[in-house]
Amino acid sequence: MPPKKKARVSKRNTGSGKDDDREPVSPALKKRKAATSGGKTDESSASSGSPQYSRWLMKSEPESRFENGIDVKFGIEDLKALPDQTSCWDGVRNYQARNFMRQMKEGQLAFFYHSNCKEPGIAGLMKVVKEAYVDHTQFDRKDVHYDATSKPDDPKWSMVDVQYQRMMKRFLPLSELKKHHLQHRAKGGPLKDMALFTRARLSVQPLNTEEFDFILSLEDKEPLSSSYK
Repeated sequence: MPPKKKARVSKRNTGSGKDDDREPVSPALKKRKAATSGGKTDESSASSGSPQYSRWLMKSEPESRFENGIDVKFGIEDLKALPDQTSCWDGVRNYQARNFMRQMKEGQLAFFYHSNCKEPGIAGLMKVVKEAYVDHTQFDRKDVHYDATSKPDDPKWSMVDVQYQRMMKRFLPLSELKKHHLQHRAKGGPLKDMALFTRARLSVQPLNTEEFDFILSLEDKEPLSSSYK
């Protein structure tokens, strides 16, 4: 396990209300979660009948923001600077996001997405190098991710290890991805149902092959014209 790092990721952007894994519990939300988690809305892992994904988008905050006196900043440059360019992805406190991490397999790729910042978007690529295991921060009273309801003999939360692969050839801003999403929703295309827009508040999101390949292709193309609406 890498040495203890600053807590990171937009897993609990309590100040901004954006990209917060702690989604409000409402009847509509419960129905949506039930539809995506085999009818269970709490601690159950992904059911065997759920779609199995092999590509991912994972959000993190690249700009300083203090929570309980701890800076939760962790951008792709921070990952790149760590030993072996590897980090555990701790602190996820949403069951659906956790279940997605539990689906992850070693060698799968994920986009590193900068969130809750001046210009959110996809900054680079990383690879899953260790599959889901117990997230130690849930038991650490000094950690911003501490969960008093989780017990060592029955831990609620998991994490994976990820390794930096490369920066994108160009940064892919959320504004550009949204233009493609709206275009594809209107005329058809791979981003029409992308979780970044349909399940925007999750910090760990699945991508199908078509979504991943299309997004990857954008780094070699000019951005959509600003005149597109």
